[in-house]
Amino acid sequence: MADIIETSFGTLISPERMANGSASNIQKSGAFYNFSIKINNDEIREYSFTTFEKAEYMRRVMIGHLKAKIKKERDSLKG
Repeated sequence: MADIIETSFGTLISPERMANGSASNIQKSGAFYNFSIKINNDEIREYSFTTFEKAEYMRRVMIGHLKAKIKKERDSLKG
């Protein structure tokens, strides 16, 4: 099971589920496969790739980075 962390205001969250929810599904638009990822309320990044496999791989990588960012931000708030 994914590790659950407690936010500064007492809510329990799963960083993995939160990161997955911040990434859109991969959609084909013309010759490209696109997805976006919401970093925070003010920043949404969009990515385009020529093959579905590349887009799928990079989406997983970006979700992993976002998960690590959520954990790091939470740890910095603790200490």
